[in-house]
Amino acid sequence: MSNSFGQLFRITTWGESHGPAIGVVVDGCPAKLPLSVEDIQGDLDRRRPGQSDITTPRKEEDKVEILSGVFEGLTTGVPISLMVRSGDQRPGAYDEMREKFRPSHADYTYQTKYGHRDHRGGGRSSARETIGRVAAGAIARKILQAAGGVEIRAYVTQIHNLVAPASEKFPTLAEVEASAVRCVHPETATRMIDRIKEVRSVGDSVGGVIECRVRNLPVGLGEPIFDRLEADLGKAMLSLPATKGFEIGSGFAGAAQKGSEHNDPFVKRDGRVVTTSNRSGGVQGGISNGEELVFRTAFKPTATILQPQQTVDVHGAETELKARGRHDPCVVPRAVVIVEAMAALVLLDHWMRDRAQNHTFKF
Repeated sequence: MSNSFGQLFRITTWGESHGPAIGVVVDGCPAKLPLSVEDIQGDLDRRRPGQSDITTPRKEEDKVEILSGVFEGLTTGVPISLMVRSGDQRPGAYDEMREKFRPSHADYTYQTKYGHRDHRGGGRSSARETIGRVAAGAIARKILQAAGGVEIRAYVTQIHNLVAPASEKFPTLAEVEASAVRCVHPETATRMIDRIKEVRSVGDSVGGVIECRVRNLPVGLGEPIFDRLEADLGKAMLSLPATKGFEIGSGFAGAAQKGSEHNDPFVKRDGRVVTTSNRSGGVQGGISNGEELVFRTAFKPTATILQPQQTVDVHGAETELKARGRHDPCVVPRAVVIVEAMAALVLLDHWMRDRAQNHTFKF
């Protein structure tokens, strides 16, 4: 089972939903980076449960501890180990799931593949695993910001069938955090919150879409064949729990356009080559072109719902399951910072790879 991601900036996450702790080991972080708990905690606070009345009521402080790799406030170049202890554990709520498979969850496939699973809240397949990704992503984000002023901003554009108008400008963090649903269009955000509360009241769930934009990227991140930048971003986003779709730039809508409509013309402006449109989403030929990176990730409705559902047990007998436990009626608002974290991990890894290959020697 692989639990690692990245090549030069590499992370390995560990822990289960209702285990005593969860965390990540970060390898490849440069030495002498100023790093403290405060640099990481802000992003974890945006991800933690219980932060609003449209998320799971599970109460976790999710306070990060730095166990290694930092001395006197600076990274030392050795692996950085981060840990978050779990406090509000109620594994008894999942006793029925020991024998019964939740529809559209990982229970059946995990049990069949490995022959043994932690049924408490999904164990390793729980979205609580993303704590490690967010913690590591906060470090990657800090390096990217210091290296080139890179800004990463994700926000919700759709909940169920409610779609926000396109945002022309790069949103501020304050605009994203202004509503519990993290949609930057206030009127749509209000309707989204009402929709989530509506489905929660009847024990159901909904999904949605997150858009992510990145600016101040250099030209040259990514490779032209297997490690195309959009391919690694797609892998990163689709590795997140509940994801079902990824598109960059014009995405699937581009398939309905002609080349004359879709192409991004080049011009010279202020001494640099730029494009007059950005249907490519900031990537051409698998390599960043210096324009704003724009992609979207689709999340399905939360699989665990509080309604009776038809299923089978571990012996193959048909049965019914009405799940208990504490679950998000919509995972999308809390996933915003997770999308940002995975984007930061991909971009920093490619930045380091590009510099190692193309900027080390001068011929």
